[in-house]
Amino acid sequence: MLISAIAIVFVFGLLVLVHEFGHFITAKKTGMRVDEFAIGFGPKLVSTKKGETVYSIRAIPLGGFNKIAGMEKGMDEDAGDRAYWARPVWARMIVILAGSIMNFILPFLIFAGVFFFSGIQTPSNAPVLGQVISGEAASQAGLKDGDKILSVNGEQITSWTNFVQKVQNADGKILKIEFIRDNEQMATSVVPKYDEQAKRALIGVTAPVDVKSVGFGESIALAFATVVNIIYQMYSGLIGMITGSVSAELSGPVGVAQMTSQAAHLGLVPLLQFAALLSLNLGVINLLPIPALDGGHFVVLLVEAIRGKAIEAKYVRVVQMAGIILLLSLMFFATAQDVGRLFG
Repeated sequence: MLISAIAIVFVFGLLVLVHEFGHFITAKKTGMRVDEFAIGFGPKLVSTKKGETVYSIRAIPLGGFNKIAGMEKGMDEDAGDRAYWARPVWARMIVILAGSIMNFILPFLIFAGVFFFSGIQTPSNAPVLGQVISGEAASQAGLKDGDKILSVNGEQITSWTNFVQKVQNADGKILKIEFIRDNEQMATSVVPKYDEQAKRALIGVTAPVDVKSVGFGESIALAFATVVNIIYQMYSGLIGMITGSVSAELSGPVGVAQMTSQAAHLGLVPLLQFAALLSLNLGVINLLPIPALDGGHFVVLLVEAIRGKAIEAKYVRVVQMAGIILLLSLMFFATAQDVGRLFG
């Protein structure tokens, strides 16, 4: 439970920190006044002021914000030409896009680091347990990383695929597993449990992997290719949902927290990789032209750039309110799906 809580705070905190830092640093560099840079919401726990900016850590560690002076015309008039609304439209565009851009840069750095330090991991089909997840059925049955599976219910196992087939078709049934550990033949019994997300019975083990070391240059190229491919797959999936060719399965905060917990129990590298995927997802979603998201703000600025004058604030507020209602509705729907999956 503690590992899960720490992992959730770490992942959400990292993503928000990186996103908000993008807005913060570009606002500073384009001459805007930033009154506060906060990690978390709610009451301040710790704060310090450096120059004109207050840096704070707040009580609820699942968010954060930048308080940029004059985000709307008429606000913070004391900021003068350093107010957000008073800066050139190109500067405001940079600031709005910077958060999502940072959400793309973070996964690139994570994947590059994982490839360089851990190498390329390719799934192996050998009937050997790669990782046994703590607290799951296999772990409770005494199985450990590296155990070689010999048979299941007396039937010889020759490959990982063969082993997975035996497990996923045995929901609620006792499986007698014979295996080798340190040249000693042993046996145990395990009961697979059906997993709603995976849509099959599981015992909490991962496939073995073959590791190939790569150099610095290759790790950079692989990271770039990985990020581009994931972004492409995400946009393809979104288009599929909109056109109806792909079923819309959304995950809200509950589902994301559950997946974060699962990744944390697999180890640091899987947790970092999950954080990278979540960061890319945040970057892609946030750039959609939906009011209240950065993509929606960018569209408003684009219209201003084309027209040569800003859209009246009252109209922008109405559109943004509609966007907020849409986002809250989607979050409610996603959370309902999460709860449904959680409780079957």
